[in-house]
Amino acid sequence: MLLPWLPLILLVATMPVFAVRTRGGPLDPNVAARPASALFGYWIRNWMIWVLTPVERILVRRRVSPDALNYAGLALGGLAGAAFIVGQLPLAAWLIALGGICDILDGRLARARGMATRYGEFLDSTLDRFAETFTFVGVGWYLSGSAWLVTATLLALGGSLLVSYTRARGEAVGVSYAGGLAQRAERVVVLAIATLLEPSVRGALGWAVGAIAVAAVGTAIYRTAFIARALRSGSRVPR
Repeated sequence: MLLPWLPLILLVATMPVFAVRTRGGPLDPNVAARPASALFGYWIRNWMIWVLTPVERILVRRRVSPDALNYAGLALGGLAGAAFIVGQLPLAAWLIALGGICDILDGRLARARGMATRYGEFLDSTLDRFAETFTFVGVGWYLSGSAWLVTATLLALGGSLLVSYTRARGEAVGVSYAGGLAQRAERVVVLAIATLLEPSVRGALGWAVGAIAVAAVGTAIYRTAFIARALRSGSRVPR
C-alpha cells in the first residue's frame, strides 16, 4: 500500500526545494558542530533541520518544555514496541520516526529557549536508551520465530546501548568522541525504513536488525579502541 509511504514521499519531495533555497548558504551551527557520518552527511542533516525548523519555531513560541519532548520520545519508543508485538508494522515505523524527531528537537528547543543544562543532557540520553530498549523488545517479539533473528535483535540492542555507554565513559574521563557507523540517527532511520518495507519485502526487518547489530557492536568496539588509544597517549579528542 502507498499510504504508509506517503509521509516519506512528501518529505523526500522537499529536497529539491531545499537545494534551491539554501544553495551556497551556511550550515546550521548545530549541524556544523557535529562530525558527518557515513550515512548522513552535512547536506542531509542540514536538510532535515530545515524541514523541522517550522516545527521548532512553533514549539518555541508555545514555550514547550524540552522535557516534554524527552518524555514524548520515551512514550513513542514504548508504543513502537507495542506496535511490533501486535503486528502493526507501518504504525511501528512511524512511531520510531516520530521518536527520532523528538530526539532531534529536544536539544534544539533547549538551546533556543536558553534551557540547556547538564540535567537535560542526562535526561535526554537516558530516556533515549529506555525508548530503544522498549522498541527492540517489540522487535524481538515480532521476530521470535527465529532464534537467529532474536539473537541479532539482542546484539542490536546491546550494541546500541554500548555505543552510548562508550561515548559517555569517554567523556567522563576527558575524551569526547562521537564517531562511528551506528549512531542514534542511523539506527532510527534504518529500523524505521526496514519496518515499512517488511510487509512487502519479507525479511527486510531481519536484515536491518542484523546490520544494526554488526554496525552498533562495531561502532562500540571502535570507540573503545579510539578512546583507549587517546587516553594512553594522553591526548584529548574533540567531538
